[in-house]
Amino acid sequence: MRLLALVAVLLASACVKRDPPPPVTGPNHPLIGRQDFDFTLKHYPDQKPFTLSSLRGQVVMLDVWATWCVPCRDSLPLYSDLQREYASKGLKVLALNVDADATQVPPFLAESKVELTVLLDPDAAFAENGLKVKVMPTAFFIDKKGTVRDVHEGFAEEFLARSIVEIDALLAEPAQ
Repeated sequence: MRLLALVAVLLASACVKRDPPPPVTGPNHPLIGRQDFDFTLKHYPDQKPFTLSSLRGQVVMLDVWATWCVPCRDSLPLYSDLQREYASKGLKVLALNVDADATQVPPFLAESKVELTVLLDPDAAFAENGLKVKVMPTAFFIDKKGTVRDVHEGFAEEFLARSIVEIDALLAEPAQ
């Protein structure tokens, strides 16, 4: 029931074509500053467990998205470009899909040519309860030590420049 309410709110608010809301970031999100942040979710397409802590030592951008979300359709290809450009410097972009029906994921990835590590949260329980996601898409920036450093709720192309500045700063920090 809560999932249906979340989907209805997301469709009614962030995932319609209109001027994007300003992003909510920084101290306004309850996960900012959370250390040793970790989770285990299913990897797409093999369904094997994927644990965030396996990426310690890298900067992680975790983007929560769905195939039906218009801003998500705009953001994921750009995040895929970021992954290609920054992977050799230590960035890993993860795309956490919350579609109830995972069969929607393959056509979306093929159509959009997105090449990212995709994780699945088909009932959105982790996104809603663990990540406190209220707006689609939502991107989490996690440092090399596993601390959530920033959160961007919503998306517009002009947010990308700010994300790049944050990624560069996190990549410049020492791992220990």
